[in-house]
Amino acid sequence: MAAALAQLTSHCTDRRAAADAFRTRHGGVIGYIGADVPVEYITAAGLLPLRLSGSPGTPSTDGDRYLGTGLDPAARSVLTRLLAADFGPLDGIVVSRDCEASLRLFYALRELRRVDPALALPPVRLVDVLHLPHRTTTRYVRAKFGQLRATVETWAGRPIDDRALADAITAHDRLRELLTRVAALRRSQPARLTGAQTLTVVAATTVLPVERATALLEELLTEADHLPAHEGVRVFLTGSPHDTVHVYDALEDSGLLVVGEDHDWGDLLSLRRTAAPTEAALAERYQYNGPSAPRASIRARAEHTRSAARECGAQALVSYARVHDDAPGWDYPAQREATGLPSVLLNRQPYGALGEEAAEALAELTRTTQPTGPRARAEAAR
Repeated sequence: MAAALAQLTSHCTDRRAAADAFRTRHGGVIGYIGADVPVEYITAAGLLPLRLSGSPGTPSTDGDRYLGTGLDPAARSVLTRLLAADFGPLDGIVVSRDCEASLRLFYALRELRRVDPALALPPVRLVDVLHLPHRTTTRYVRAKFGQLRATVETWAGRPIDDRALADAITAHDRLRELLTRVAALRRSQPARLTGAQTLTVVAATTVLPVERATALLEELLTEADHLPAHEGVRVFLTGSPHDTVHVYDALEDSGLLVVGEDHDWGDLLSLRRTAAPTEAALAERYQYNGPSAPRASIRARAEHTRSAARECGAQALVSYARVHDDAPGWDYPAQREATGLPSVLLNRQPYGALGEEAAEALAELTRTTQPTGPRARAEAAR
């Protein structure tokens, strides 16, 4: 494994290590939930933005107790980990209203902090980003960002200088540009990264200081020619977001190769840039980011899936819908029609895993779709 890829994989596996090191050397760490959180404010304040993730396969007893078992298991897992202090000491938590599960998680955190100080939960702030294409929406988002800026300044104990904010916007846009170039490595033929490796790289950048993440991505890109080739049935993955690589590993163990996706832990995280290093442009960047399954129209999702699947040379479409996540099921028929690809809907799947019926459906998809690449073609010829 290339040195940079190995380091990024290590940070994805141990998502707390970089935060502990930053806390010791520099200062505070702010946890955040959802890609609608403008991390630029956190960076500009001299704090580390740490994206919080769940832990598939680990009991979420405390999260189930406070949120109920009828909510997305990923949110219940995140709450369980927060109550267990798995992320280390946090100076604050920012939650975006990107879906119903995130909103309910915010309310639970705020109420638990109010009624039970012994839990030692950090202060929590909600940021509401609307995604309508109107100037009034932009003004609304700017107002919400102004409120968040004031909150982060309070947590940091110092004001956020406009120059520091401009530098943070530039730095995070540079990181997004590099993530887009890294994602292109799995779209090449043959692919130089698997889907799981690409998701690992993206996840690692959400726990590292932006300068360190940028340096590792630049190093990884210089090593690209020495990365091994990967082949398989090239699939575009749509549906629920994935905050770990468990499902990607399962898909690729079945003979598939995930060359693109449309969730905000993957390609959607870095899809849109900021037009200028200003607060106004930053609001528009988040306003027009997407389209995510919980917040975008069926038509917008289908058109994006069609374009993105074509760009990455996908041979098949896989829609993975986690239990208690109903939005992907509504999108799937239009996405299937728009792409015209062989496709399968894996509905009501367990968090971070594939059910038995899903494995059978994927095996059938693999059998009926021809892999690409010289090695695959040679094996098919034999």
